[in-house]
Amino acid sequence: MAQVNVHDAKTHLSKLIERAAQGEEIVIARAGRPVARLTPIETKPQERRFGAMKGRAVVDERFFEPLPEEELAAWERS
Repeated sequence: MAQVNVHDAKTHLSKLIERAAQGEEIVIARAGRPVARLTPIETKPQERRFGAMKGRAVVDERFFEPLPEEELAAWERS
């Protein structure tokens, strides 16, 4: 755990944030006394919920129709 004074924290805030994002804990001190702690926020990936899109997307008969020639050609060029 690193400790920096307020002046250094203001001067190098972006670097300190990057260090915290990498997992380091940084204490910010005023007159040698710790007053704040910069720590990483642990985020867990949002879990997928089965059926979350139910009723939000509709596939009608046009989905199954052949693509127009110009659009089909555009897909084949890529």
